[in-house]
Amino acid sequence: MALKNKKIPTDFIVNETLAEAVRGRTHKNKLTCASAFEIAKTRGAEPLLVGKTADVLQIELDLCQLGLFGYPGHSKGWESARVAELAVPTGLEEAIRSARDSKGELACLAAWEVAARFEIPRIQVGYLADKLGIGIRHCQLGAF
Repeated sequence: MALKNKKIPTDFIVNETLAEAVRGRTHKNKLTCASAFEIAKTRGAEPLLVGKTADVLQIELDLCQLGLFGYPGHSKGWESARVAELAVPTGLEEAIRSARDSKGELACLAAWEVAARFEIPRIQVGYLADKLGIGIRHCQLGAF
């Protein structure tokens, strides 16, 4: 979801320490997904809180680790990462299918878990889910 379309609850209170960390990792008004997760880890915060903080600060999330958004030309990141050339481990496609929820969608966290189990880049799971026609939902940072 585009930053301009997000609605932040009016009662959301920005943690200034977290906001400072977000601002410190921002480049050209963008915060990479990996940086947001690093902030969450080092500050002991939930990733969603980091994402909401970036939203309030009007900082865009960039370079999704699943390859879904934030790449040059508004394209997915798979082509630039040459993900199509990576070997597909046996059982990966079935693992992705099995990780879907009752709506047939794959949560971001579930995609990360599949990538960890197969010891492959997260972007490869995003790519294969797309090729299988499986939508990825519930971004841990609240991007979608």
